[in-house]
Amino acid sequence: MNRDLYIDFAKGLATLSIIFIHTAFWSGQFYIPTEIRVFSLVFDVALFYALSGITSGSNIEKTFYRLLKLQITYMIFVTFLFFLDYFFKVCGLTFFSLEWLQGFYSTFGSKYATTSISSSPQWQNLGNWYLHQYTNADTFPVVMGSFWYLKVYFILAVFGVLILKFFPKHINWFIGVCVALTLLFNIYPEYYPTGQVGYVAFYLAVFLVGNRMRGKKIPTKVIPVLYAVVAGALLWMFGYYGSDIFYKINKNKFPPQIPYIIWTLFSLVTLFVLYNRLKVTKENFITYIGKNAIFFYFAQGISSSLIYFLVVPLKEQMPWWVLMILIYIFNIILAFIISAGLKKVDSAGWNILEQLRKKTAKSNN
Repeated sequence: MNRDLYIDFAKGLATLSIIFIHTAFWSGQFYIPTEIRVFSLVFDVALFYALSGITSGSNIEKTFYRLLKLQITYMIFVTFLFFLDYFFKVCGLTFFSLEWLQGFYSTFGSKYATTSISSSPQWQNLGNWYLHQYTNADTFPVVMGSFWYLKVYFILAVFGVLILKFFPKHINWFIGVCVALTLLFNIYPEYYPTGQVGYVAFYLAVFLVGNRMRGKKIPTKVIPVLYAVVAGALLWMFGYYGSDIFYKINKNKFPPQIPYIIWTLFSLVTLFVLYNRLKVTKENFITYIGKNAIFFYFAQGISSSLIYFLVVPLKEQMPWWVLMILIYIFNIILAFIISAGLKKVDSAGWNILEQLRKKTAKSNN
């Protein structure tokens, strides 16, 4: 079966969008206008959950094996990150001082200051990372700031495959339940649960809708209707919440609430409209990113932390839009280089595990 390059292309574009979001919302807070930062959220993580739904099936064994491989790759990465973070702090590199880290956390607020700044190894952090409790990598705070996506993905992938396996004829009902729960949590915010429940309720609906779209094509005559619905939802949002809601979209993302959900509709509709309509026939730079999306996702957390040190000396030297373009391009290049290195680290980690497996097998014999 030929690989659908449209999926890789869409993943690649979504990954580039994530890199731009983290360019805008981290170092970009010091020079990029708020309006541009909010608009960057148009193409956000919901696309990844929809694409996962399109590519997922009902094979439980295959899904669990894929998730296990992802977990091991993740553990290899955070182990590497742990020692890299420690190396930078111990070496006391000029731009990675403990004083700067303290200032960084005071700037970004307590949301990201989940660990005390220390030059000694915080071994409990590594254990927490393995278990998806994302206490900070002090030197690379964007990494753990973006990992919430991964935990939600693991949860909804398990729920998703169980639904697809055991309730294939009732997927629409589960979509309805997820939508109803999302509305319930928003209408009665006092009942909005903490943790991942609110995230999964919405994103599982996106995942299942994506699965229902698998192999299908939206009729041309329906497309204007869908975009009209999106436009109507946006008009209702601004009319109901007021124009100030535009500046609060990001606050409504964690967990996803109605303003943010409406904000994502345009990207989701566009994804499904182009599915089985836009033909990508040749591999290219964007499809390469899509095929290696997980390594780029890991890499952009590091690169988006590093670019801060370019922003500080340059933000007064040129117009903000020129700096934004330059920093974004540099972030992509840096993420590309780091992702290539992370692939080698991942390969080395798997080789070590394979050698340990062979030695263990010999000792048992």
